[in-house]
Amino acid sequence: MQVIVKLFGSIREAAGESERVVELPEGAGVGELSALLAREFPAMDEMGDRLRVAVNMEFVKGAPALAEGDEVAFLPPVAGGQGEPAARCRLLASPLDVGAVVKRVAGPDAGGIVTFVGTVRDSSRGKDIRHLEYEAYPEMAEQELDRIAEEASARWPGTRVSVDHRTGQLEIGDIAVVVVAAAPHRGEAFEACRFTIDTLKERVPIWKKEIATDGAYWVEEHA
Repeated sequence: MQVIVKLFGSIREAAGESERVVELPEGAGVGELSALLAREFPAMDEMGDRLRVAVNMEFVKGAPALAEGDEVAFLPPVAGGQGEPAARCRLLASPLDVGAVVKRVAGPDAGGIVTFVGTVRDSSRGKDIRHLEYEAYPEMAEQELDRIAEEASARWPGTRVSVDHRTGQLEIGDIAVVVVAAAPHRGEAFEACRFTIDTLKERVPIWKKEIATDGAYWVEEHA
């Protein structure tokens, strides 16, 4: 059988490709596929449990069996309610508009609106940064952002959350992410906004590459 393999971040860079079709024996699973690829790309083994796997855009654990035509994504560690999901959380290759994100969740019932704006700084971990590059698994990233927004709404009833995140090359001072939480009271809005940005950095398949004055580095730890 054939499965479609998607590679991201440092693994994609090592492979020199973002997608390939792999032939596997009938009944083979994620374990066999991982072992096959790890022989070619040792970096996958080095990531150990930090390497996550998604089958047909759903995270999986263990080594489930695969079927003909399955899409299997290998995801390195990331850089860190109600509503209309398609409009609520988006990935964009163009500059972000903070006001547009606020507008998606603002309303007469919102007594508090909290906004987090993440921007590109000129230094990181003691290195001088020239620019950043963000890479994503777009369909899954937006789906996971929506899930996080729904979790926030469930934890703090009456809260609405919206997120926009950039992809591509960003210069110093550019906005990388906007998170807005609207709630009847400011306490819930602050909590939901903090929860969303912290969870986003742990779960959403978006990778950051720092281009510094002394070289380029993938950021593969939550920070």
